[in-house]
Amino acid sequence: MSISQMIRDFITLAIQSGGWMEMDRLYLENRVSAMIGEEGLVNAEVQAVTEPAIALVEQLLCQAQKNQVITDLQTEKEILEAQLMDLMTPPPSVVNAYFAQYYSKDPIQATDYFFKLNKETNYIKTRENARNSLFPVETEYGQLEVLIDFSKTENDQEAFVAERAATGEYPKCELCMENEGYKGRTNYPARSNQRIIRMNLDGESWGFQYEPNAQYTEQCMIASEEHRPLKITKVTFQRLLKIVEVLPHYFVGSDADLPIVGGSKPAHAHYQGGRQAFPLAAAEIEQSFTLQDFPSITAGIVKWPLSVIRLQGKKQSDLVEAANKILANWQIYSDELLGIIAQAADGTQHHTITPIARRTDDYFELDLILRDNNVSAEFPDGIFHPHPDSQHIKKGILDLNDVMGLAALAPRLETELKEVEQYLLGQENTLADHHQKWADQLKMDNQITVENVTSIVQNAVGKIFVRGLEDAGVFKRDVEGQSGFLRFIHTL
Repeated sequence: MSISQMIRDFITLAIQSGGWMEMDRLYLENRVSAMIGEEGLVNAEVQAVTEPAIALVEQLLCQAQKNQVITDLQTEKEILEAQLMDLMTPPPSVVNAYFAQYYSKDPIQATDYFFKLNKETNYIKTRENARNSLFPVETEYGQLEVLIDFSKTENDQEAFVAERAATGEYPKCELCMENEGYKGRTNYPARSNQRIIRMNLDGESWGFQYEPNAQYTEQCMIASEEHRPLKITKVTFQRLLKIVEVLPHYFVGSDADLPIVGGSKPAHAHYQGGRQAFPLAAAEIEQSFTLQDFPSITAGIVKWPLSVIRLQGKKQSDLVEAANKILANWQIYSDELLGIIAQAADGTQHHTITPIARRTDDYFELDLILRDNNVSAEFPDGIFHPHPDSQHIKKGILDLNDVMGLAALAPRLETELKEVEQYLLGQENTLADHHQKWADQLKMDNQITVENVTSIVQNAVGKIFVRGLEDAGVFKRDVEGQSGFLRFIHTL
């Protein structure tokens, strides 16, 4: 196919996407020609196009490189790709209008439209995400999942602190509204083809957008228009419940708002959601209790490695008030017998909550995960944080998906685990030092064969992930810890 035909076919797809009309064809073809260093089109026809847009873009990028418009640097390719895909994407006002039109019929139709658009324009990196490796692990808490995520970095506490401060550049962070249509730069992702759905949450402007490097189904972000730090308050619970009222087929949650136990983007107030049932949602309540001030609410302790309280009810206002009471009590609650200290001598707060909201039939549901970010000489990374003996598998903070039962592990594990398998089979290997003790224990505890080595290693990885979650549990899963949990429940 000639380059002229590629350009014409690409524009045919752009017009079909809904943002342009046939009258715009010459304008768009000249735009694309200039972007890739071509003088114009010759001997090309308007025809039915079966090739996907991303395949045509790849060929256009190759031509741009031949014409020396870009080099082979990945950043330059990504910036030009996003600029080309921007022509495939209707402008923000049109996307928002389409979303509203679909939403008036059915919320699912609205998100289906927006999700499909983000995939077709390659804003969601479908092919890159397909590289991720996912496997289930059976545990006493149900079936959890382990994901080796090729977009993930192992963020440490220094990175967390650095993330809290605005860069002072434009945009201030990757969640700001100013990203919509932003070209990108060497150290910042291209966002020319990004689109954001505007949402009004209790009189404030928020933006609904999908995650390019998704770890689960329809992973999305709902971010404040104002660049301000993430904070867990009563208003958080109100917003989360409002979002699942608007999008009842999605869950939505918030990372905690303190170092060590918080998420990876604390500098900008945002929530994460998606169309996925996580293992936590399926976990059962193992001990119910009554909140005397809120008789309409069903409450209970969830059977989970972290310390989770679940609230269920039909009335949002009651759930908000109950959750806020639990937050307020937890922020000042200490149990020195269990090493749980709410505040430092200087008043520094150590307690917060990771909340998750969802709809179940006619009921609203809130899971409240109790978090504590104290450190000690023995555990400088966090007392209630995955301990050093599990960090060869899971290092860094526990993100929202982690605490819900989907372990997002760094890409290094793909090759490292293969080396562990070869070591266990007595084959030539380059076993990493930090896996040596673990691998020796596996060899001692199992009869290893070629047929079972992968499942043995994967199950062992899952057990380590669960143990890391148990480390992060404030009230441990033993008699003493659960008695402590009930002492806290009595304060409610």
